[in-house]
Amino acid sequence: MASSSRQLREPMRIKILSMGSGGVGKSCLIKRYCEGRFVGKYISTIGVDYGVKTVPYDNYDLKVNFWDLSGHPEFFDVRNEFYRDTQGAMLVFDVSSRSSFADLEAWIREAEQYGAGDAQIIVVGNKVDLDRTVSAKEGKAWARAHGYEYFEASAKSGEGVDDIFEHLFESIASANQLT
Repeated sequence: MASSSRQLREPMRIKILSMGSGGVGKSCLIKRYCEGRFVGKYISTIGVDYGVKTVPYDNYDLKVNFWDLSGHPEFFDVRNEFYRDTQGAMLVFDVSSRSSFADLEAWIREAEQYGAGDAQIIVVGNKVDLDRTVSAKEGKAWARAHGYEYFEASAKSGEGVDDIFEHLFESIASANQLT
């Protein structure tokens, strides 16, 4: 019954950003979720990358627009145009890179300054398949101190990836009273 009622409705469009320093695996998390595969070769995102996936959720089809922001400083002027009208965001760092963890504060300030202050934001510690310099306890404490949920994942193995997106969709749906 849910699928037939879903077919009668116009898909609900949502916009999700991925934010974080270059090389933390933002693109890989999205590709793993959308396509079920991992790309091992690092290809830097130039400016912004875009993808769409339709996801069944409750009585809706969510048409998820993924905006993958480059983590490199030279693309600041490009990416700051994409924060507005964002319903959700993944703030991603690499658990094997202390500097990417330290950069989270700057990413939050940028998102708030350019219009994503009302978005449902989650923090993702990626690359749990590598040796850590940031513990799960430390990542969770940082997220909690800023009022965010914390998740860990490996885009390489797929561990935790579906949980990230399912939680984000649920948070967005709840905030927009879709449930």
